[in-house]
Amino acid sequence: AQNSHDYRPLGLGYANLGALLMSRGLPYDGDAGRHYAAAITALMTGQAYASSARISRDHGGPFAGYERNREPFLRVMRKHRDAMKDINAGFVPDDLFEAGAEAWDEAVELGEEFGYRNAQTTVLAPTGTIGFMMDCDTTGIEPDIALVKYKKLVDGGVMKIVNQSIPGALARLGYTEPQVKAIIDYIDEMETIEGAPHLREKDLPVFDCAFKPARGSR
Repeated sequence: AQNSHDYRPLGLGYANLGALLMSRGLPYDGDAGRHYAAAITALMTGQAYASSARISRDHGGPFAGYERNREPFLRVMRKHRDAMKDINAGFVPDDLFEAGAEAWDEAVELGEEFGYRNAQTTVLAPTGTIGFMMDCDTTGIEPDIALVKYKKLVDGGVMKIVNQSIPGALARLGYTEPQVKAIIDYIDEMETIEGAPHLREKDLPVFDCAFKPARGSR
């Protein structure tokens, strides 16, 4: 409790990252997906620290433990900014990459002058129930558990849920509307996308999940 007052840690984080990558036709387990996630992480964290520095400037100064940690804290912030060079911009939309770099420039520049209101701004934690309230297919930074999931209901019934990102992903990958419908119908019946009609082998990694389906091998 005392640390919360002295360091004011926050816990901004991810929801639906796996579904976002799928909807853009990017495999979660691939360089494109990793660099895309890195760019979003950079923007989210950099913007959070830049905002924290503005709050420090305008509303009460830095967190209580800041001064005795000032130099190592700023050193870490500069390392975050420098880590933008490790993101392959070729895998990331230009505006996303540029926004992340700009956010970290601001975070360091403002922090050097005004400090930060919060010692921590982000954390990679599961988003749990709120993720479902937000209509997310994936809850945190993890990939989807499975393309088809079952949710037990209070009255003892079961609801079958097919990942809602699949139609958009297939359309982005160039499949026609009838082909998308045929693939979705196959998933609904077979509970796997493996072996679906029209599906190209090279597109399978886009739909890989954490669990192997009963009728699949991936």
